Amino acid sequence: MNGVSDGTARPTERRRIFLRDFALDCRIGVHDFEQGRTQRVLINVDLYLAPPKAPAGDRLADVLDYDFVRREIAALVSGRHIKLQETLAEEIVALCLARAEVEGVRVSTEKLDVYPDCRSVGVEIVRFRSARS
Repeated sequence: MNGVSDGTARPTERRRIFLRDFALDCRIGVHDFEQGRTQRVLINVDLYLAPPKAPAGDRLADVLDYDFVRREIAALVSGRHIKLQETLAEEIVALCLARAEVEGVRVSTEKLDVYPDCRSVGVEIVRFRSARS
C-alpha cells in the first residue's frame, strides 16, 4: 500500500456527551484534616459514543441520556468515605464503560478546598475500550 487514499475510506465519527463542573460534597481524603467531614469535589466527564445515528423523531430514547452519569456518580459517593481521588475517578470510569454504547471516557476529579494557595488538586483518567474483534 502506498499510503494514498482511493477515496473509499469513511471518516470516523464519535459523539461526545459531557457533564461539566458537577459539584458534590464528598467524604474523601487521606489526611487527618480530611477525616470526619465533607469537602467540595468538582467532577467532569466526557463520554465518547460509538458511531452515532441521528435521533429519529427527536426522542430521548434514541440517544444516551447523560442523566445516568450524574445520578450514578451521586450514588457512588453517597454514604461512604473514599481515600483517594484516583479511586473515585476509576470507579466513575468503570460505571461509564459498563454502558455498551460508551467507547471511551475522560474523567477528572478536583478537590477544591485542600490547599489555600491552590484552586484545586486533582486527577484525570482517559480510557478507551480495546479494539473489538
